[in-house]
Amino acid sequence: MSEACQRLGVQPQTIYAYVSRGKLEVMPDPDNRRRSLYRAEDLMGLAKRKQTGRRRETVAQDTLFGAQPSIPTSLTTFFRGRLYYRGRDAIDLARSATLEEAAQLLWDAYQPADFSSPVRAGHAQAPGRNAAFTALASLAATAHSTRGRLKHVLQTESQGLVGMLANALGAAPGKQPLHLRFAKAWKQSAAVAELIRAAMVLLADHELTSSAFATRIAASTGASLPACLLAGLSTLSGPSHGDASGRVQTLFGEVRRLGDDQVIGQYLSAGLPIAGFGHPIYPDGDPRAAALLALCEPPPVIARFIEKVIRLTGQQPNIDTALASMVAHHKLPADAAFSLFAPARSVGLLAHGLEQLATDQLIRPRGRYLGPAPEATQNPLSPASRPPR
Repeated sequence: MSEACQRLGVQPQTIYAYVSRGKLEVMPDPDNRRRSLYRAEDLMGLAKRKQTGRRRETVAQDTLFGAQPSIPTSLTTFFRGRLYYRGRDAIDLARSATLEEAAQLLWDAYQPADFSSPVRAGHAQAPGRNAAFTALASLAATAHSTRGRLKHVLQTESQGLVGMLANALGAAPGKQPLHLRFAKAWKQSAAVAELIRAAMVLLADHELTSSAFATRIAASTGASLPACLLAGLSTLSGPSHGDASGRVQTLFGEVRRLGDDQVIGQYLSAGLPIAGFGHPIYPDGDPRAAALLALCEPPPVIARFIEKVIRLTGQQPNIDTALASMVAHHKLPADAAFSLFAPARSVGLLAHGLEQLATDQLIRPRGRYLGPAPEATQNPLSPASRPPR
């Protein structure tokens, strides 16, 4: 006991507390039953955590910037360079599952989702981002809070929201799964429809992304489902997140105009990262991109470009390059990547919102103030603050 207390710099009561909370494993000393032995690995871990510090600002900064995940989830995780939805390998799932079936898994629902009955919102507009965000914003302004509503009711509303987004982004109406409706709207073959299906399943969720975090924050306040989804999709629309494939499409345009050698040379000589390559979660390569590129060979000029970037940088293509390649190869509409990404990832965003609701806990990080010291304010009733007579 005394050695453990000395190593951690704590009192015996704290050691007892660690043991009772399961943070420190203890067993009797076989040579002296009056003594206890503590697991060395547990002591080292507690000591390291104590050195890191548990001050509020340290915890907040670590939590927000990735050093110490703080939001428990049963939805998505990464294991040995692979992506898993509720323990199911997402790459294997994408070989045959539809987005509707992925929604069933992520929402923990009784049956596959039905996106054929969209929520009605606002006036009809030409399909596209403007229509999608306008419709969602109008719903967010008037929809009911999530508080006090049963899970299956919220799941039904979630189906309608995904269906509404898909319609607003150009999916053909009908009772078919979404991948077939997008293929029909874009006049594509059954083979391309299968490619769209796989892409949407691979895009359904990606653990605690910035858009998932934004959705959870909104959900923690009791905001309506459309408001939660709007918070997530607004974050998703950034060029460093769900709209990154747009940057890759622009890059592909440069390659076609200038040639791969010139474009790569310009980026490398300036020390600029090449959009669509590398991923912090997957140091050995994005398995989603590998799965999608295996189903859709890029156009020759793009294939040469990808091969040269890999050879010169060591960075593998990520999902944004795979989506941009799919759009280029099949001559899909210019905004097709986002049109697929938004409804597909909405499934995951809504899953995060529903999971957050079950915790009934407000997410409220604290700021670490770095500005000038606050000015001292005198009590307006004190004699020193009264004007001279």
